[in-house]
Amino acid sequence: MTDTLTPVLTDNWDADRAWTLASYEERGGYAALDKAFAMTPDDVITAVKDSGLRGRGGAGFPTGMKWGFIPQDNPRPKYLVVNADESEPGTCKDIPLMMASPHTLVEGVVVSSYAIRANTAFIYVRGEVLHVVRRLQRAVQEAYLAGHLGKNIHGSGYDLDLVVHAGAGAYICGEETALLEGLEGRRGQPRLRPPFPAVAGLYASPTVINNVESIASVPSIITNGAAWFAGMGTEKSNGFGIFSLSGHVTNPGQYEAPLGITLRQLLELAGGVREGHELKFWTPGGSSTPLLTPEHLDVPLDFESVGAAGSMLGTRALQIFDETTCVVRAVLRWTEFYKHESCGKCTPCREGTWWLAQTLARLERGQGDEGDLDLLLDQCDNILGRAFCALGDGATSPISSSIQYFRDEYLAHLTHGGCPFDPAASTAFAPAGASA
Repeated sequence: MTDTLTPVLTDNWDADRAWTLASYEERGGYAALDKAFAMTPDDVITAVKDSGLRGRGGAGFPTGMKWGFIPQDNPRPKYLVVNADESEPGTCKDIPLMMASPHTLVEGVVVSSYAIRANTAFIYVRGEVLHVVRRLQRAVQEAYLAGHLGKNIHGSGYDLDLVVHAGAGAYICGEETALLEGLEGRRGQPRLRPPFPAVAGLYASPTVINNVESIASVPSIITNGAAWFAGMGTEKSNGFGIFSLSGHVTNPGQYEAPLGITLRQLLELAGGVREGHELKFWTPGGSSTPLLTPEHLDVPLDFESVGAAGSMLGTRALQIFDETTCVVRAVLRWTEFYKHESCGKCTPCREGTWWLAQTLARLERGQGDEGDLDLLLDQCDNILGRAFCALGDGATSPISSSIQYFRDEYLAHLTHGGCPFDPAASTAFAPAGASA
């Protein structure tokens, strides 16, 4: 079963002081720069397009295609912005990547910036993770001192400055245009589009915004070739990705594998659900993706298959919940998070998340009646597709999916006048399905 793992981004995590330049270069680090500089920028973009790399931040948009949108006839400067504002509940892949091997990201930034002809790049990091900010800053300093950043990199004639920017710690700044607002010193709120960032992004200039894992994947594509990367994964979801298993699993952690692996396979690698328990529900891509159940254990974890199952691959944040979990309480906690993190710019999200939390809290206390479930779904319908950005849509996902799969558990709260769930003894609400 271990053959299903493909350690590429995580390959050097066990090395001695893997985060240092010396350790990274010892394993061939920064060799991709010379190979990229021997290509034209357009050839680098073509290689990334041919590899089939899709955005690893959740949306899954083709990375090379996004780079190709930059209008090279625009006289304004071009910018690359790396979205390292990892804030999605359950998502925990970018922070360990930046901690274990920050130079993988720095090298990816140089190659990617060269491809889009940017001479300034930014890494926007969530402000609370100060240890990550410091590690990135030191890696950038090492790269400057070694000639991997700055003027005339590797004698290529290409110049690049890289800035590590610490944000204020708002979930909304994971939305790319709100991130740009924060980077420019304003309150993090989504921008009206069009214009899109590729045309008028940072400082009204053409800008590419990519996730940490997307950019960190680029050096391996340049080093090993587009066909190598495209040879992994599935037909439409190429390559590998870091799958983050957390929750009620024996060995939580990061598992790097080709897209298309199943949760059943990952659970086998992780030692299964904790001893004496069985899977009740799980999220394939963080809390803003619709819940799935044990009947979906064998769904290939790629963009198309997870979408066909009624959810989204998202950031591959696999949160595992066993039969001791009250789904109503779990969904309420997520909804309270979205209510708190709403930027308040648009009415559907600002008011909608507040009302969702109120209605869910009433149901969790066993108050109200069955009609409140229809009220919840109606509230979700009034938010979905009407909010200014994806935060509102994400807030509805766990609610509508939990009602779909666990309606009886919601009704049981009403019947018992509160949460009837006894974690020590009850498995009454665990859906029928194979034990993990």
